[in-house]
Amino acid sequence: MASVPSNPESVFTYGAPLLKFGAGASAEIGYDLSQYGVRRVLVVTDPGVAATGSPERVAEQMKTYGIEAQVFDGVRIEPTDEGMRAAIAYARESGPWDAFVAVGGGSSIDTAKAINLLTTNDGELVDYLNPPIGAGRAPERPLNPLVAVPTTTGTGAESTTVCVLDVLDLRVKTGISHPRLRPTLAVVDPELTLTQPGGVTASSGMDIICHALESYTARPYTSFERKRPEQRVPYCGANPVADMWSEKALTLVARSFRTAVHDGGDTAAREDMALAATFAGLGFGNAGVHIPHANAYPIAGQVHDFRPAGYPEEEPMVPHGMAVALTAPEAFRFTFEAGPDRHVRAAQLLGPEAERPGDPAEHLPAVLLGLMRDIGIPDGIGAVGFTENDIPELVAGTMKQERLLATAPREATEEDLTGIFTRSLSLW
Repeated sequence: MASVPSNPESVFTYGAPLLKFGAGASAEIGYDLSQYGVRRVLVVTDPGVAATGSPERVAEQMKTYGIEAQVFDGVRIEPTDEGMRAAIAYARESGPWDAFVAVGGGSSIDTAKAINLLTTNDGELVDYLNPPIGAGRAPERPLNPLVAVPTTTGTGAESTTVCVLDVLDLRVKTGISHPRLRPTLAVVDPELTLTQPGGVTASSGMDIICHALESYTARPYTSFERKRPEQRVPYCGANPVADMWSEKALTLVARSFRTAVHDGGDTAAREDMALAATFAGLGFGNAGVHIPHANAYPIAGQVHDFRPAGYPEEEPMVPHGMAVALTAPEAFRFTFEAGPDRHVRAAQLLGPEAERPGDPAEHLPAVLLGLMRDIGIPDGIGAVGFTENDIPELVAGTMKQERLLATAPREATEEDLTGIFTRSLSLW
């Protein structure tokens, strides 16, 4: 359990971007940017999304408002420090830019955040990475306007203050976290998600669920020691505003997730999932996430030879949402005792009573496992190529995620994490 603070916090913070939601919303970005006096914009995307034509259409409609837009389509799926440095170098050499528009999944949005940071502030990428991997430097100057246009339903990156990447030399994921990274405007257009393959919908939807569950079960903001104003961070712990978004996200997912995976053309289900992703992002972007996400970073960073359905096949990868899901049932078994009522309530929102066994501690794991089987998530970390011999290195990678583990409702030791990973080798 988290220790009882001697001087408990009484203040929580909440931040969010401006939001434009609905079918056709992406056609209005030129007008939106014109309100900021923008004249030159870099549109950031990946090759797969670029092939749909959406980024080019977004760039083209800016001309009506006298805005010059150029498309950069070199973003990697599951970005790395190497890929981000290349994107930053491109933006620096082809700039200056007045604003940035990210069209794509979390990879494109996070890369655009890094580009924005490193074209407006001095230094290099490693200077800003979270400790202990980087120096944790804070930006000294304001960033330019950033419009985030998600084409996948899950990451919530359009709402958050973080960007995430693989550090190749260390084989671990980390990120940058600062309020100035939060996009200026999130434009969520469900029509852009209709081409998302079922496997991508399954993985990104599990990310929605874990965002909502982790922020809902995170340490309450009152359980931390009181901070001075300059010490406040975006992830402040579970709080009433974040709780509201998390509960609504779980309700929408329960109604539409399975349909969105198995019938990608169901527009009502797609809209529900896009809204759920937005709501979950508005929750966890302030309350924070904890053990499942901390575990996901080394899972993705240390992948051996797994190639998921629906994703580019050039390189092995464990998609982020899948990586988060693979240890989530065991993680929530572990955290149950820190907040039984919250775990039971979350299970009620996410799954019907018939899926919940008699033991309350098993309600949430059982609902998650049933859902994961139905949508084709692999049977544990063993199914994506890890063995018991890999667990010490996975645990070591998780322990480096200090910012995330600090939000966990129950302190996780190396021994605890070893148990979670071991029991997650096979889930059913």
